[in-house]
Amino acid sequence: MDINDCEYDMLDLLAYNCNQLTVQLRESKNADEQEKILDAYLKKIDKEFEPINEIPEGLEWFNVTEPLTLNRDLKGKVVILDFFTYCCINCMHILPDLKKLEQRYTIENGLLVIGVHSAKFDNEKDSGNILSAIQRYNITHPVVNDSLSSLWMNLNIKCWPTLLVLGPRGNPIFVLMGEGHSQRLDKYTKAALQFYEAKAELKTHSIALNPASKLLKASLLKFPGKIATRQLRNATTSDDDSSGSKFIGSELYAVSDSGNNRILVFQANGKIVEKIGGKEIGFADGNFKEARFNSPQGVSFYGNDIIYVADTENHAIREINLTTKTVDTIAGHGKQGVDQSGGLIGTSQEISSPWDVLNFRTRDMDMSFHADGEAIPERDIILIAMAGTHQIWAIFKDETIWWKFKKFSEGSVAAIAGNGHEENRNNSYPQNSAFAQPSGLALAPKTKELFIADSESSSIRKLVLADGKVLAVAGGDRNPLNLFAFGDVDATGINAKFQHPLGVAYDEKEHLLYVADTYNHKIKVIDLATNKVSTCNFKDSNGDAVVFNEPAGLCLSPCDSRLYICNTNNHSIDVVNLSTSTLEPLILFFDELKAENQLSTLTTSKLLVHTSGAKITLEFVLTTKTGVKFTDAPQKWQLDTLNVRWQACSVTSGTVSLKQNETDSKNTIGAATVELLAPKSAEGSAIGNESVIIIFKMSLCADDKGICFPKNFKISVPIEYSVDGTTEINKKTKVTIDEQKIELA
Repeated sequence: MDINDCEYDMLDLLAYNCNQLTVQLRESKNADEQEKILDAYLKKIDKEFEPINEIPEGLEWFNVTEPLTLNRDLKGKVVILDFFTYCCINCMHILPDLKKLEQRYTIENGLLVIGVHSAKFDNEKDSGNILSAIQRYNITHPVVNDSLSSLWMNLNIKCWPTLLVLGPRGNPIFVLMGEGHSQRLDKYTKAALQFYEAKAELKTHSIALNPASKLLKASLLKFPGKIATRQLRNATTSDDDSSGSKFIGSELYAVSDSGNNRILVFQANGKIVEKIGGKEIGFADGNFKEARFNSPQGVSFYGNDIIYVADTENHAIREINLTTKTVDTIAGHGKQGVDQSGGLIGTSQEISSPWDVLNFRTRDMDMSFHADGEAIPERDIILIAMAGTHQIWAIFKDETIWWKFKKFSEGSVAAIAGNGHEENRNNSYPQNSAFAQPSGLALAPKTKELFIADSESSSIRKLVLADGKVLAVAGGDRNPLNLFAFGDVDATGINAKFQHPLGVAYDEKEHLLYVADTYNHKIKVIDLATNKVSTCNFKDSNGDAVVFNEPAGLCLSPCDSRLYICNTNNHSIDVVNLSTSTLEPLILFFDELKAENQLSTLTTSKLLVHTSGAKITLEFVLTTKTGVKFTDAPQKWQLDTLNVRWQACSVTSGTVSLKQNETDSKNTIGAATVELLAPKSAEGSAIGNESVIIIFKMSLCADDKGICFPKNFKISVPIEYSVDGTTEINKKTKVTIDEQKIELA
């Protein structure tokens, strides 16, 4: 029976024709024969289907100055409609293919790519969130928000991603479903342009583009993805020890500044100590200035000086050495792989979109040859959330005997859990389990449990590293094929619901798991004793409820109960004091504050402080002179001290609260409160004198001149420790600011 005797819709018939074409091209002998096959196909298919219906009115468009129409804008063009949803890793994988085509063939040459965003998650229907995704992934072609899936349903699209290629009359000529069609897409596009150019049906008119990237405000951070810290080796060690390691005695954090294609390393006070990589996209090893990344995500410390990076869109794992100040690639080679088993060494092994990394130490799993298990040396393993193949992978830094006594060579890179199918399938045998775009990792070292944010199944799961069991924790659905079981429900286990969570952080002391519930714009916490999920209700310094914007990364301070959050679409890092549930934005200090000694420094009177741990409250009242006002921009203060004894027990940054001066309407008054707990000495002995320094970054305007200007300065508070000192101090300092000078009273 001929297929044309049956009732099929347009997309089914087009897919059938394209499959037949694929078979013919595969059996062809050379390029000339392929050209003839494609030409014959286009002559036939050009008359097969009617033009698609006009694009519905009222849809929101991006990257263009006005909505596009079929009759006015698309007519005379070969059009590629890319049906995508921005959470989908497969959709992300074809963006480079489309970018290459757009660089090869311009709109004036006759090719127009249009992204049709048809959302999976409720959060993805919002135009503001789509705009952020377009900016994050640097999509420059026109995109339409098909929020009600009207185009999707009219054309009977069935999966993400789907590429529907139209001829210059809007007539369907090719369809490609899924990823991995780069070569075919290139051949089809080239053949279609040549075919319609020969028929004189192509038009050279342009489209008024307005890339969304231009709407991004200048920001020191751009879409921060993941954040990590390291355990303090010795809180009393000096910043430089004999081994050459830097900053041993202080908290150190690394954040993937994904939109800027770099890694930032900073201290708890926000001081940037290393910027690694340039802002432009690239793939290069070398020193910190030469190295290049492409939308890096996961970061993880190993020891004091090594940071591992999931360089997501370079499909590689990178190693940063803070001592030698170099970057090296240790797995992957810059191109997306499709291998779902692995086993090769280092950069010879291809990988696909690693999204998070974590370090794990274990002894060989084969105990039969060792009378004393404690005598078995520990092995270093890097665990990887391999979002692109929906698996958990590992880099075996040492020769290791793994589950079922399988031996892995030193440097080998291999899948350890997940069969590669996109499912929410738990199983006692790791290779029979399946994940759906795992995107975040957290380790419980005592129980050897790896917690996984499985984003596309909207669930939290765990891999037991002792034997490979994959188990449910919370969210998702009992049906492993149901990847639409998402929502915003606080409950226990499978009754709880998340929406595309991307990050997790484990609190060993409280046995809690914090979750970045990304598309619900919330932070949630799981009590791992019961798997009960609760929403964290954080408040800002004014007591108002905090709302995040697609948070994606989390980590806990190694010193105290502070939670660091990558507030991704707000381009910021927020810090929550979990003891009080209050949040403060972290102020990062970049190059402009490297020469801090050049800032104006004002010194207050000395404080006599008791060595047993005095409570100090520093109040600063900042008043502007007549005609000078604070702007609406955030007015910030930052505790600047490298003394970890202060950092570990203080909120180290904040904003200045403002109000109008009641006695003089032409100026404003600001207030900042810095609360400190003086470090305790050993047995009441004196621990020396020092100064606490607070940096202020102010933004002001002179109304009469119509100009705005920054005013950065430091206030130094000398501290003298004594067993006879005061145990509680409240010091108020008045600061007067104008264009020329700053005065203390």
